[in-house]
Amino acid sequence: MRNFIILFLIGLAITVSSCRQDFVFESSTGDLTFSRDTVYLDTVFKNIGSSTYSLKVYNNSSKDIKIPTIQLGKGQNSKYRMTVDGMVGENNRVFHNVELLAKDSLYIFIEVTTDVANANPTDFLYTDQIQFDSEQNFQKVELVTLIKDAYFLYPKIIDDEGHTESLTIGTDEIYGFFLDENDPINQNEYEWKNDKPYVIYGYAAVPSGKTLTINAGARIHFHADSGLIVGSGGSLHIEGGLSSTAALENEVIIEGDRLEPDFSDVPGQWGTIWLTDGSTNNEINHLTLKNSVVGLLIDHNNGTTTTIKNTQIYNSSNIGIYAKTAKIKGENIVINNAGEVALACSLGGNYEFKHCTFNNNWSSSRQVAVLVDNYYKDSTTNEQVPFVLEQAAFKNCIIFGSNQVELLLNKSTKNPETNWTTPVFSKCQIKFNNTSNQFTNNPDYAFLNDANQIIKNGNPDFLDSYSNMLNIGNACDSNGFGDDLNIPFDIIGIQRQVNGGKVDIGAYQHIAFPTN
Repeated sequence: MRNFIILFLIGLAITVSSCRQDFVFESSTGDLTFSRDTVYLDTVFKNIGSSTYSLKVYNNSSKDIKIPTIQLGKGQNSKYRMTVDGMVGENNRVFHNVELLAKDSLYIFIEVTTDVANANPTDFLYTDQIQFDSEQNFQKVELVTLIKDAYFLYPKIIDDEGHTESLTIGTDEIYGFFLDENDPINQNEYEWKNDKPYVIYGYAAVPSGKTLTINAGARIHFHADSGLIVGSGGSLHIEGGLSSTAALENEVIIEGDRLEPDFSDVPGQWGTIWLTDGSTNNEINHLTLKNSVVGLLIDHNNGTTTTIKNTQIYNSSNIGIYAKTAKIKGENIVINNAGEVALACSLGGNYEFKHCTFNNNWSSSRQVAVLVDNYYKDSTTNEQVPFVLEQAAFKNCIIFGSNQVELLLNKSTKNPETNWTTPVFSKCQIKFNNTSNQFTNNPDYAFLNDANQIIKNGNPDFLDSYSNMLNIGNACDSNGFGDDLNIPFDIIGIQRQVNGGKVDIGAYQHIAFPTN
């Protein structure tokens, strides 16, 4: 036992001695290396904090070092903030004597919040540096951020206790506000202009008797759990125009307020545009809408027609267009990728779609590209509650996707002779592989066997449907299959080729794709 204790103490002494030698830190000699020499923090709106970006710092030497200072070049006045291996330093801006072991690395995390007034007035860039050490050992990494000015619309504080405006929907109150015709900051909030973007927090509401006009080239960004509600008696006019460049300079673009590239195609970032029951004479032209929960939620609309032209809706976590007992005339519409249904014509209504492309490549469990129904089931009685489907006409349309069946017709069994008008699909290409034979004896789908009117399955030859590029190429089976409906231009302004009274179907005129 005595020998064991002696050996143990000798081993402990050696261990302690070794630790002391391992943790002797020498001053940095300016030989740090970095994962990048410039950190670009993607575009942010004024006074809205950015996402967090990272920089990795390497000590490639065989010595443990101590970095005397790591700091922002503008010091305590910098609008950037950082942490160094989890340490906050002096107000997240200055750090002293940062230790870094041999052949090891550390992480610096950076974010920024600043006003456009702090940016360079010629290019709206806000810049700084992360500086390491000084004098002969000085090293730096540049920081660059583009700051955008914007109109900010949000619920105002209404009392001394901090309560804000809200909207009453049925018996519920939601975080939202009515647009103001004479707002002291934004002037007339019923006209959304194109001189700078709009950022909306909460649900902006258009009340009865008012029309919200969104001008060509406007950029609208909704925060999480935000959107637009057009109330009974109100109207929405989206007046986008045809663009001549890839910047879509005249298109109205509506999306979330996360501007980083990693969020450009993330579904469900904001709520919906809700054209409520009683809203009237809504008109939409040249709109690109992305990354919502529901793109357009269209209720009865007081029996008036909602007109939708030259519109693209992508990456809805639930439904692209959800129409309930609505009346819609649509042409040159593209909807792609939805968690449930790209287009839902639900609870009856009156619908006419010409030269539209409805596709759904959502990867997880979902329904179809197009759903038409005229009832719901009462949750208490489990009985069908039918509505009248006056019309459902699809002309020169493509209905496709990654499922075997991409069209579903759900007809109420209550008085179908009065509640259901058989949908008409003329000159359409439809993905419909009846592999399970569940539709074999269903007369509602008999039209799919009419080869003069329907291309069942086939090749749509999309450019890249998984990247929302539903342009069609030379190999598309539907080229020249459609009737001339006197819609001379496709969704991007290419003139449709008419050959013997026949044209391409879908929203795009076919083109020859570039080869690699």
